[in-house]
Amino acid sequence: MRGEPSCPKCGGRVRAPGLFSDSWQCDAHGAVYPLQPVIPPSVEALSVVVHRTQVPVWMPWPLPVGWLFTGVTYAGDDRGGGRASAVACTGPGPLGGMGELILVAEELGVGLGARYAGMDGPDPGPHMNVEKPPQAKVLAAGRPTPLWLVNGAPDDRAVFAGEARGLWLWAVVWPEQSGLLMYDELVLTDLRDAGAEVELVPCGALSPRLLEP
Repeated sequence: MRGEPSCPKCGGRVRAPGLFSDSWQCDAHGAVYPLQPVIPPSVEALSVVVHRTQVPVWMPWPLPVGWLFTGVTYAGDDRGGGRASAVACTGPGPLGGMGELILVAEELGVGLGARYAGMDGPDPGPHMNVEKPPQAKVLAAGRPTPLWLVNGAPDDRAVFAGEARGLWLWAVVWPEQSGLLMYDELVLTDLRDAGAEVELVPCGALSPRLLEP
């Protein structure tokens, strides 16, 4: 498990602010919000991110039957708070086998969602055809939220994206056929609004998807 912040776009090393720059710097991407080390799944870890982030921390809630919370991370620092969050969940896929889901909320240009989507980023807009009807809909914090398939993702996953609370919402699902999960109108809760219910989240083993470069 990583112990140092990294670039949310490529996973590379970042340099902390110093004499010559007031922002974190990646050699490949310039100024970035540092991706904090992935925290093993626990109610305490989730609470840490919920209290530090400036963006939603989305989770299907209630979780689909048999699904578990399997990790969380965020991009940002102590000074500005989290500007992107990523929550992983794992459980039975709609067609058998195990499915994995990462939900990312992020500000424009952060690039964390594109990294988990396996795509050039930083944002999904150029890869979505919003002239056509959305392929999926979720209920995000009580609001119907359309999601479009994002073109150009690797074949092993399904990627959806849209806008919720004025920010990008990415849903990345493995394997690709488990994307059927997104057609069931999932109910997403911003865990910043969940209060004591956060303590009821069932935790599983850390998802390796969160650690992928």
